[in-house]
Amino acid sequence: MKAPPTTYVMQFKDGRVKREGPGLSFFYWAPTTTVVAVPLASSDVPFAFNEITQDFQAVTLQGQLTYRVADPKLLAGLLDYSVKPSGEYASEDPSKLEERLVQIAQVRARTVVQSMPLREVLVQAATIEAKVLSGLRETEAVRMLGVEVQGFALLSARPTPEMARALEAEAREALQRRADEAIYARRNAAVEQERRIKESEIATELSVEAGKRQIREAQIAADIAVEEQRASFMERWSENERKAAEAKAYSLEKTLAPVRNMDWKVLMAAAGGGNDPKLNIALAFREMAENAGKIGELNVSPDLLRSLLSAPSGNQGRHG
Repeated sequence: MKAPPTTYVMQFKDGRVKREGPGLSFFYWAPTTTVVAVPLASSDVPFAFNEITQDFQAVTLQGQLTYRVADPKLLAGLLDYSVKPSGEYASEDPSKLEERLVQIAQVRARTVVQSMPLREVLVQAATIEAKVLSGLRETEAVRMLGVEVQGFALLSARPTPEMARALEAEAREALQRRADEAIYARRNAAVEQERRIKESEIATELSVEAGKRQIREAQIAADIAVEEQRASFMERWSENERKAAEAKAYSLEKTLAPVRNMDWKVLMAAAGGGNDPKLNIALAFREMAENAGKIGELNVSPDLLRSLLSAPSGNQGRHG
C-alpha cells in the first residue's frame, strides 16, 4: 500500500488498527488485512435544485458544494472506505457521501428560497450563498459525518422560460419607462429653464419700467413742486400787490381828505387848469349844460368849433 499525503490510511488486522495516518506506505498480507483509505483533499460537488419561491414561482438553482473530510476516523466508522488490493473501493459508500451532502444542502437551500420572492432569489445570490453555507456548517448531520463544508457557490438561479420572458418584458417596460421619464425630465428641465429665463426677462422689464415710472413720478413731483412754488410766488405777489394798492389807496385817501369837501372848480383853479383855453371853454360849456333850463337860445359859430378842434392851445386865447 502506498497512499498520497491527501489520503488517510488505516490498516486493520484481526479487528484492530495496526497502523494509521496520512500518506502511509507499507506491505501487508491481503487475506488477513483490511485497508481503509479516506481522502482528505477538498472536493467540489455540483448540484441542481428545483425549488419554489415565496410567491409560488419555480426556480432552478445550480452551483457547487466544496467540502473536506475533517475526521476520517469518524467517517470511516459510518461509511465503508475499505479498498481492494487493486486500489478500488470495495463498496459504493464513498459516493454516498456526496449524495448526502447535496441532500443536506438542498434542504437548507429550500428553507432560504421559500422565504424569498422570485425577484430577490434571482438577484441576491450572495445572500442565498451566505445563508445556506451558515446553515450547513451548523447542521448536526454534517458534523456527524466528520465533514467540513468549505463553500457553497450559487452559479445560476433561473425561473421557468415563461416567467423569464415575462420578467424580461417587464424589465424592458421598466427600462422604457425610465427612458421616457428621463426624456420627460430633460424636457421639463428645459421648460423650467425657459420659464426662469422668461421670468428673469419680465422681472428685468418690470424693473426698467419701474425705474422709468419713478423718473416720471419724480419729474411730475418736480413740476408740481415748481407749480406750487410758482403759485406760492403768485400768491405772495398778489398779496404784495394788494397790500401796495391798499397802501396807495390809504395814501390817496389821506391825501384827498383835506380837499374832499371842496368845490371842484376851486380845485381846478388851484391846480392851474385856468391857464388852458380849451379847458376853460369846456368848463363854460359844462356850466351852460348845467343851466340849460335858464338859457333861452345859444349860438355857436362853426368857426369857433373848428378853431377849438384844430387850433393849438396857444391860439385859443384869441378865439375866447
